[in-house]
Amino acid sequence: MKYTLNYADGNARQGRIDFARGVVETPAFMPVGTVGSVRSVSPGEVMATGAQIILGNTFHLMLRPGTEIISLHGTLHDFMGWSGPILTDSGGFQVWSLAKRKDIKEEGVTFRSPVDGSTVFLGPETSMEVQKGLGADIAMCFDECTAYPATAAQARDSMALSLRWASRCRDYPLSPGQSLFGIVQGGMHEALRLEALESLQAIGFEGYALGGLSVGEPKDDMLRILEAVTPAMPVDKPRYLMGVGKPEDLLAGVASGIDMFDCVLPTRNARNGWLYTRRGIVRLKNAVNRQDTRPIDPDCPCLACSQFSRAYLRHLHVTGELLGPRLCTLHNLVFFQTLMSDIRDAITRGGFQVFADDFMAVFGGENADVV
Repeated sequence: MKYTLNYADGNARQGRIDFARGVVETPAFMPVGTVGSVRSVSPGEVMATGAQIILGNTFHLMLRPGTEIISLHGTLHDFMGWSGPILTDSGGFQVWSLAKRKDIKEEGVTFRSPVDGSTVFLGPETSMEVQKGLGADIAMCFDECTAYPATAAQARDSMALSLRWASRCRDYPLSPGQSLFGIVQGGMHEALRLEALESLQAIGFEGYALGGLSVGEPKDDMLRILEAVTPAMPVDKPRYLMGVGKPEDLLAGVASGIDMFDCVLPTRNARNGWLYTRRGIVRLKNAVNRQDTRPIDPDCPCLACSQFSRAYLRHLHVTGELLGPRLCTLHNLVFFQTLMSDIRDAITRGGFQVFADDFMAVFGGENADVV
């Protein structure tokens, strides 16, 4: 993996990451393929939206189908039919958010599987073994997602455990071509975050991520951590903000210097009939769309907007037709990838802040088309 910084506009960065499997232009948004699939759409359709890299979920893929099944096909890429790069998360967040009756110790975490209730162990070496078996182009260090709220003492203990686990992850031999990112924890405490970043840099990773944000904290706290920590991250390495994906948060992340994002919002909201446009969010189930013959967004080139009306998409949504979530997912993925492409163009010409202000004046303004 090679990161190249092409342009800087304030703290905003436009660059590229070269992998053996392809190039990722940054800032980049990664669609989430939790169990080896971006829900309801094919890998070719995902790539056609402009996505160059996707995310796979170590926790879920370890439980089902297991790396032994995936390895029969080669790597996760071969298993799911995706030819581009894949980043796999470590499983730490899912252990924190999904695992039942978990027992956290120095060795790792023992928990009850949410699939069948069996006892499962996941630690730094286990996570690395799974990610190596998946053939991830970017593997993430196994960490503990610090709960919110957490006192400074609780956040320090959690951060220290994550740092010890990060060192063990670094010692694990991945395959040639696989890169490992460290994850900065420390709760809502800037000093701890900066201390964690310094410690991770001393270990040495191919990229650095901010974890433990968007976990229930007020938006102002998330922005405070972003603004304090991101500019201190290495200039010559990719910077990744984990699990954050509202359009306004993408703009804030880019403004602070973030290069990579992922979030389930585009696909999850699509299945709930929430569709993003530059003029706001259209909620299909609302009655105002029942007789609306307009497309969701006349400026969007996606299949949903080029061929179908709001009324038809609402009909699919309320009747539970499977075509509905497919079309809505394609629309939202195109929206997010187009937004990222426009952000990259704005940085290149030195006009990112103007672009961001203009975007939010319409998307979040008084006249936003939120129906």
